[in-house]
Amino acid sequence: MPSEWIELSTEAPGEYAEPLTHLFARYGEGGVVVEEAGGYNPDEGETAPIDAPVIVRTYLPVDATTDDRRAQIDMGLRLISYLHEIPPLKERVLKDREWEIQEFEPVRVGKRLVIAPEGSSWDKTSDDIIINLDPGLAFGTGHHPTTRMCMLYLEKIVTEGCNILDLGCGSGILSLASFKLGAGSVVGLDIEPDAIKSSYENLGKNGLAEKANFAEGSLPAAIAPDGTFDVTVANISANILIALAPLILRSLAPGGVFIGSGLLADRREDVEEAFNAAGAEFTDLTISGDWAAFTAATRS
Repeated sequence: MPSEWIELSTEAPGEYAEPLTHLFARYGEGGVVVEEAGGYNPDEGETAPIDAPVIVRTYLPVDATTDDRRAQIDMGLRLISYLHEIPPLKERVLKDREWEIQEFEPVRVGKRLVIAPEGSSWDKTSDDIIINLDPGLAFGTGHHPTTRMCMLYLEKIVTEGCNILDLGCGSGILSLASFKLGAGSVVGLDIEPDAIKSSYENLGKNGLAEKANFAEGSLPAAIAPDGTFDVTVANISANILIALAPLILRSLAPGGVFIGSGLLADRREDVEEAFNAAGAEFTDLTISGDWAAFTAATRS
């Protein structure tokens, strides 16, 4: 093991935590730390403001790979800065002893859900639902508004023993939340092989690997028969939601609910029009910053 490590960090608005985490996880080693803003009380149902800054950190071993890893992260940071200016990387050297005591901060979402990356410490309250998560090479850390909003809807909607379809499963975070909230089965689909790998690994970290049923692809899919799911959730782009609206609705059992996000708020009307045309209507809508999430159900 290297005797020295380099810590790289930057500060960004909360909605950029996920792409930065993806970048840092890909080229760093030993994990990614995201530090959220303070000044709010989760016990009172408060959460950090969506636009509150976060600090994202990763670690590089000091060895023959260091310069290339640093250059790749710096290049990715410059690309993200075209969307929103991100400060340059800060760098410091850690000795072994400092490395051993690094803590990976957890994230509370809603009243009970807590995302706790490997290596984190958390003072669990009596009804906390802990999700152990390593983002790996797939999006979904709980910091982005769309992930948070989906998890908040799941917390309200998932009932004991229900069947879930996680469309575009990413890191598996929504599948994990569903299982932890009492779902009886979860099927996950994603077109990216790295996402399937991350989903299986993260379910394994939570002792749920044997319940996992993930597959590469999209709807229609043999493992996701029509009329099967009490809840289908998809945190994907507006264009894909529009294209898949009829197939998404067909996946639902009678009385089933669809949870959708991943769309910018200014695309809400386009998505709602597509679901109306497919025979459903929005039953709830949440706007958080520039992003939207909604629930929909087929008309009676």
